Amino acid sequence: MLNNELRYFLAVATTGSLSQASQQLYVASSAISRQIHKLESRMGVTLFQRHARGMVLTDAGQILANHVRKSLRDMDNAVAEIQGLKAVRKALVRLACTDGMAFDLFPGLIARFRRHYPSVSFDLQVGTAQAVAEWVRKGTCDAACQFSLAPERDVDIVTSWPAPVLLLLHPGHPLAQQEKIAISDLQDYPVALPESGTTIRQLFDLSCRLAGTFLEPALSCNNFATLYGATRQLSGAVTVCSHFSVLWRAKQDGMVLKPIDSPTLSQRTLQLQTPASQNRSAALNLFLEETVATLTQAHHSHFPPASHAPK
Repeated sequence: MLNNELRYFLAVATTGSLSQASQQLYVASSAISRQIHKLESRMGVTLFQRHARGMVLTDAGQILANHVRKSLRDMDNAVAEIQGLKAVRKALVRLACTDGMAFDLFPGLIARFRRHYPSVSFDLQVGTAQAVAEWVRKGTCDAACQFSLAPERDVDIVTSWPAPVLLLLHPGHPLAQQEKIAISDLQDYPVALPESGTTIRQLFDLSCRLAGTFLEPALSCNNFATLYGATRQLSGAVTVCSHFSVLWRAKQDGMVLKPIDSPTLSQRTLQLQTPASQNRSAALNLFLEETVATLTQAHHSHFPPASHAPK
């Protein structure tokens, strides 16, 4: 991709002599010397200090060599990316997640990815946090999303985002207009909660104990779609979830997410994980890149960074 002037220049810069560059390129030393003189004349600078034992780059020559090498690296990266796109034409990506991620987030991510890469297929396994963690550790899935209270062991964490527990409610609910919501404010309304043992239920129950509030759930269920439906059909009902769980659906349905005034409910993160030290396919790398970009943008939209938050 380089013209002869730059190709000959880089060979001399790398080898340090006309004779060695000549052997490397199978071109006469005189021809290489003429091209370098031509390049120096065109640029108006001296690129080499000529010595009996070889040729040494000047400051200007070093700058040019750095830029030429960077251009070559960029070209190599472009070629690798194009080859990777070819490899994406037919591929299977195996995903795993907990129930809350399967409701809205993963269907949305998969749909958006397949608009660009329709030949990529997905296999999505949904399980408990313990099951998902085991699938990732054993390498029976290529990537997983799950909420966690601490860094997972023996997996690669691609990235993570804060995932505070929020209150999900109908826009006409009395609490939807309330600026601050305390745990005790929920006593007057039917609460739909995930089953015991999930990280979100553990944090919610702990918050209730710390607040000295006892809440008997009107509905307890291991299926988030049911909890979501209850907030829309059961009068006055509320549930708890992350903003990631209803990333697109809440806006589509006009539902409201409100923070709960309890520091305990801010301890979770959403982790994007892959098996430790496992080679990733081109399709998986592209899916991970798109997922990271989408979720980072979505998180910043919901929780603007302090420097960009409105005053």
